[in-house]
Amino acid sequence: MYYDTECETCDRKFGSQQAALQHMNALDHWGPRYECDTCDREFFTQRSVDQHMDDTGHREPQFECETCSKRFYTQESANQHMDARNHHKRHYCHDCSRTFQSENAMKMHLNSSTHRGKNVACPFCKAALTSASGLSHHLETGSCAQAKNVNYRTIFQAISQRDPNCLLTNKLLTYPDSDIQNIATSATWNGSSFECYLCHREYATLQALNQHLKSPAHSEKLYHCPNRSCHGQFPRLASLFSHLESECCDYVRFEKVQKHVQNFIMGRQKLVGFA
Repeated sequence: MYYDTECETCDRKFGSQQAALQHMNALDHWGPRYECDTCDREFFTQRSVDQHMDDTGHREPQFECETCSKRFYTQESANQHMDARNHHKRHYCHDCSRTFQSENAMKMHLNSSTHRGKNVACPFCKAALTSASGLSHHLETGSCAQAKNVNYRTIFQAISQRDPNCLLTNKLLTYPDSDIQNIATSATWNGSSFECYLCHREYATLQALNQHLKSPAHSEKLYHCPNRSCHGQFPRLASLFSHLESECCDYVRFEKVQKHVQNFIMGRQKLVGFA
């Protein structure tokens, strides 16, 4: 018998197409198939399907617009389309006609006063603020004219007393010390700039260095993210709220943080189930 029909995978040959088909079905020896982007034809090699699509114009555009359903044959064509129509770029604010470099930058813009307004009021001076993190910063820095005795230390003490299970606060041997301050002198001049002796960052002026030392940059981490899968540690309540508002760890929605912030700071919000 003359064997002229080959298996698509192994080297066996068969005397009929039917025998070859039975063999390939039984052993799943079918060779790979390369499909045309447009019609239902199949080919044994990528080269064959490419030649078919080029000859028939059946090649499907592979490069998508980031916003609409249009597709293009080259990335350059897709970019030209999106550049010509700014609102077709990803991370584009239609209301402001602005494009942002990342999803996080876009989210921060949408959560800013431009879109959210100033709907969070200070419980003491009634100043209108944009967010929970803004209110926390206002109080923690002692900026409220009606609550000069409120600062990041008194807020931490009040919250930690209501947080026996350490949902948000870290256990400290002592409360943050109100008397210790890092004050740099001219001795920090290294020949070209004023250098922080803790992190070695350099500043052009002594005043700038002292501002750095008075900031939370080297403060003890007082708070942590309540999401157990997130290991974020924060020196101030404002930075914790900013983290939660970003929704980067999907623990709580921005709106819910704003809804509870006043009760939370004023001691009327239970810490369990805060999110």
